[in-house]
Amino acid sequence: MAEEKKPDNVVFNTDTNRYDAALKPYATSVGAPVITSTDTTAWKNSSINKTNHKLNAKYLELKAEYEKMTKEFEYNNLIFNSHFSFEPVIGEVYHLYKRENGKNFLSLIAPDQCNFNHLGSFYLNVDQTWEKVDKL
Repeated sequence: MAEEKKPDNVVFNTDTNRYDAALKPYATSVGAPVITSTDTTAWKNSSINKTNHKLNAKYLELKAEYEKMTKEFEYNNLIFNSHFSFEPVIGEVYHLYKRENGKNFLSLIAPDQCNFNHLGSFYLNVDQTWEKVDKL
């Protein structure tokens, strides 16, 4: 049986024996619209730039929070390892000093009322963690 020749404007796949014009990724007739690929380079670059800025801002935020937590840990460790012979009251400000022998002690006496080596003033929070007070 001789193969029947199809006209040039008909898209017929001889391998599958089917008309497959609708499956082609390109225009198959003279009257079909031109298919062009969209240039997404500008959109990708803009999106990458925005994503990088967002992730960098989040990283800096997390880094600052980590540094804050590290300082808070160091202050609490320093205070809990210092000498004090009283039970601190929540909501009060206490002052940390260093003795001449190098040991730290916690006191109620403000730095302007004594001549001790002042390391910092701290406020005891409700959750019993110490928070550094910058100004009294």
